[in-house]
Amino acid sequence: MSEQAEEALETQELDRYECRACGYVYEPEKGDDKYDIAAGTPFPELPLNWKCPVCTAKKVAFANIGPAGTASGFKENLSYGLGVNKLTPGQKNILIFGALALGFLFFISLYGLQ
Repeated sequence: MSEQAEEALETQELDRYECRACGYVYEPEKGDDKYDIAAGTPFPELPLNWKCPVCTAKKVAFANIGPAGTASGFKENLSYGLGVNKLTPGQKNILIFGALALGFLFFISLYGLQ
């Protein structure tokens, strides 16, 4: 196997899967308490009869959304957008709400002008 294929297999174990029916996200680091799935169990190793703990959708209703903390979107599009596309969702939140807070402070500072 090539290095890239091996790397993809290794990282796929950490991937999170989202239920397309209700939006529940299975995270391998946490497992599933409802069905006694131990933490660290990758999604492909879940039993075939495992179902979504929220809406009881079957395992085939889940889509791979990648590991936690990675940039969202397709990998070929991450180089566009002045580098903003490479930010993780948490970093994007800080950027957006930080800019809003800064704008609000500038607006409030106008009251100090006489």
